Amino acid sequence: MTLPRVLVAAPASGHGKTTIATGLMAALAARGHVVSGHKVGPDYIDPGYHALATGRPGRNLDPHLTDPSLVPPLLLHGARGADLAVVEGVMGLFDGQIGGDGFASTAHVATLTRTPVVLVVDVSHASRTIGAVVHGLATFEPGVTIAGVVLNKAGSPRHATEVVRAVERTGIPVLGVVQRDQGVSAPSRHLGLVPAEERDEAAASLARLTEQLATSVDLDAVLEVARSAPDLTEPAWDPAAHVGRVGRDSPVVAVAAGRAFTFRYAETTELLEAAGCSVVPFDPARDPVLPAGTRGIYLGGGFPEVHAAALSANASLRADLRAAVLDGVPTVAECAGLLYLCRSVDGHPMVGALDADAAMTPRLTLSYRRPTLAGDQLLGPAGTTATAHEFHRTAVTPTHGGRPAWTVDGDGVGFAGPTLSASYLHVHWAGHPHLAQAFADATAATRPHDGSPLVREAAARPEPAPALADPLRHHGDAEADADLVDLAVNVSRLPRPEWLERALAEGLAASTDYPDPTAARAAVARRHGRAAEDVLVTSGAAEAFTLIARARRWRRPVVIHPQFTEPDVALRAAGHEVTHVLCSPEQDFALRPSAVPEDADLVVVGNPTNPTGRLHPAADVRALCRPGRVVAVDEAFMDFVPGETQSLADRRLPGLVVVRSLTKLWSMPGVRAGYVVGDPAAVADLRAQQAPWSVGTPALHAVMATAGPDATREAYRRARQAEQHRRVLVDGLAELGVPVVPSAAPFVLARPGPGLHARMRDAGFALRRADTFPGLDDAWVRIAVREPSVTRHLLTTWGVHTTCT
Repeated sequence: MTLPRVLVAAPASGHGKTTIATGLMAALAARGHVVSGHKVGPDYIDPGYHALATGRPGRNLDPHLTDPSLVPPLLLHGARGADLAVVEGVMGLFDGQIGGDGFASTAHVATLTRTPVVLVVDVSHASRTIGAVVHGLATFEPGVTIAGVVLNKAGSPRHATEVVRAVERTGIPVLGVVQRDQGVSAPSRHLGLVPAEERDEAAASLARLTEQLATSVDLDAVLEVARSAPDLTEPAWDPAAHVGRVGRDSPVVAVAAGRAFTFRYAETTELLEAAGCSVVPFDPARDPVLPAGTRGIYLGGGFPEVHAAALSANASLRADLRAAVLDGVPTVAECAGLLYLCRSVDGHPMVGALDADAAMTPRLTLSYRRPTLAGDQLLGPAGTTATAHEFHRTAVTPTHGGRPAWTVDGDGVGFAGPTLSASYLHVHWAGHPHLAQAFADATAATRPHDGSPLVREAAARPEPAPALADPLRHHGDAEADADLVDLAVNVSRLPRPEWLERALAEGLAASTDYPDPTAARAAVARRHGRAAEDVLVTSGAAEAFTLIARARRWRRPVVIHPQFTEPDVALRAAGHEVTHVLCSPEQDFALRPSAVPEDADLVVVGNPTNPTGRLHPAADVRALCRPGRVVAVDEAFMDFVPGETQSLADRRLPGLVVVRSLTKLWSMPGVRAGYVVGDPAAVADLRAQQAPWSVGTPALHAVMATAGPDATREAYRRARQAEQHRRVLVDGLAELGVPVVPSAAPFVLARPGPGLHARMRDAGFALRRADTFPGLDDAWVRIAVREPSVTRHLLTTWGVHTTCT
C-alpha cells in the first residue's frame, strides 16, 4: 500500500519533537492535506495534540505493547483515508527498552515501517557541533534513513547560518529553522505534557505554531521526504478480524471521558465496536448517571488526582457507578480508573467500589511490564499473559484486595473478580484482542444497569421549546447565558489581532468629529477590485437588510430559507409580503434556482447559509440573476471559507449585491461594521435610504483595517482553524449517530430529534434552537464551532443525554 509518511525524531527528549511534529501536522492539514498523526511508544498525551492538529484520532505505534509485526498494519489502519502520516518519535532516536538493544525505540519503528526520519535538533546551546551530532545519528545504525533536519530554538541569524553550514556538510538537507518561541510549547504536568483537552489555550497555541512552521519549514520538502517512503506490503489492521460479534443487541459500554479521563487507545473502542458493542462516552465530572442501558464500563487513564474535587462533587454519578460495579456490571479500570474506584484520592471521596485509598507520591513509576493474570477473572483465565506499561505518580493502599488482577515479577497487583479487572497497567488491546473479546462477551451476558430510574425518566421526557411571540426576531444571543457554555452565538472566540485593536482605539480617538465613510469605502473597493460607487459601508449586515427592504417598492420579494431571518423582518416592517422558497433537507438544503418564481424582483439568499452552513456554488447563485431583479447575497460567513472560493463580492453582475458582516470572524459584535458591494445602481438606492452618520468612526476604522493585506492573511488562518475545529464537531456527532448538514461555516446544523435542545440546556450547554427558521422544526439545533476541548465536553455530555432518549 502506498502511504507517504515521515517520522519526526530527535537526539533526546526535550528537543521539541511534539512541538515540531504537531506543527507539521497542523501546517500540512491547513494546506488541505488529510494527515494521520501517530506516536511511537505508549504515551497518550502527545496523540491528544495530534488529534487537535489533524481532526483525526491520534494513534500509538509500540512494538512492546502490540508485537513488532503489528506496527505496520496499525500504521496503515490509523492512516486509512489520509494523504500522509506523520509519526512522532519517543525519547532519543535509538533509545528503547532498557537492555533491549533499541527494542521499541523510534529507530526500531522507523525500520519496521520503512519510514524516512526528519530529525529535530535543539540548537540553542551549540553551533557547529550540531553537524557532528547529526552525522553520528545518521551513521549509527544501518536501516535508519535521516532524510532531513529541522533546527529548533535557533538564536540569531548568524547562529542559525553557522549550524546550517555544519549540518549540510553531512549531506543531509536542513528543511527548516525554527526560532525560540516559548508561546508554542506545551506546559508540563507531573507525568509529562498537559493533555490538549485540558489546555484552554491549546487551539490558539496550535494556530500560532501552524503559522510559524508554515513560514520556517519547507513543507514541500517535507512532503517530498514523505513521498520517498517505499510502499508497505503488510495488510492494514482490521478490528473485525480479531474479535467476533457478541450478539444482535449491541450492549452499551460506558467509556469514561472528559478532562479527567483523556487516556485510551483508539483501537480499544474500535475492537469493542467490532464485537458489536455500542460505545457511549460519559464524563464522570459532569454527568449525573451512567448512560442508559449500561452493560459494561471502561475507565481508562487520565488525571483524576488533578480533577479530584470535581469528581468528588459529582456524588450522584459516584453512587450510580458504585452500584453498577458492586451489582456485577463488567468493569475494566486502568490507572486513573483504578484511582477513581478507590474510596478516596488525596482525601477526596471517590466511588468506593474498592477497599483502598490513593495518594500522590514523589516517585514516578514508568516502565514496560509483562504481566500474567493472577487468577480467573473478567479478562480471562489464570495464566493469560500480556504486555503493558505503567505511568503514574500515585500509590494505592493496599496494592490489591486479596484477589490481585495480575502478577508482575511474582508480585500481585490490582483488584480482580468475575466482573472486575482494575490495576495500574495500561494494555493495548490491539496486541491482545482476546482481552477485548472476553470483556465484550461479559457485557453481552449482563443485564442492563437500571441506575436511577427517576433521573432517567426526567431526562428522557422531551420538553417542547417555549413558544415565541415572533420567532423571526429570535437570535442566538437570546440563548446565551453566563451560566451556560455558549454554543448558540457564531462569533469567533479568538482574540482580536493587535492591529485591529489599534485601529479601533484610533477610531475612538478620532470620534471627536462626525464619521466620514470615504476612506473605508475606498479600502473595501480596493480589496474587491471595485469602484467606490459599488460600495456602501453599513452598521453591520442588519442595517443593510433594512436598507434593501426600503430601497424599492418590491412587487414580489423572495427569501430562500432556511436563512437568517432579519431580511424577512425588515421586508415585513417595510410593508412587503414575503414569499418563502424552502430548500430541502433531503438534498442537504442545496439551492435550486429553478424553484424561485420568475416574477420575483428581489431574491435574498445566504452563502454560506445560516443556519445550515451550506456553501452554494457561485454558479448556482449567479443563476438567480435576471433582468429587472435584485439578488442580495448574504455573505456574512464567507470569510470563514478559506480563500472565499464561492464569493461573488468581486463579480460585476446587473442587480447583484453582496452583503458582508465583519463582526463574526473578527470577534466584535458590539462594533456594528459591515458593507454592501455590488451593482452601483442598486447600491445607490440603498445609499439613498441610509441615515447620516449611521456607521461610527471606530467601526469605519475597523472596516479599513480588515480590508488590508494583514487581514487577508489572518482571515485565512482563522478560517483554516475554524475548518479544523468544525471537523472535530462533525466527526464527533457522526460517532454519536447524529445527522448533520455539510457545513462551510463556523456552525453545524444537526438533527438530534425533539427535546435535545432543552436537555442540553439543563446539562449546561446553550445550543441555538432552529425551529425559528422557516423550513425547520424542533428536531434541529444549530451548534457553534468551538475549540476542541469545548466540543469534546459537549460530545461526552451529549452521548449521555441522547442515550437517555
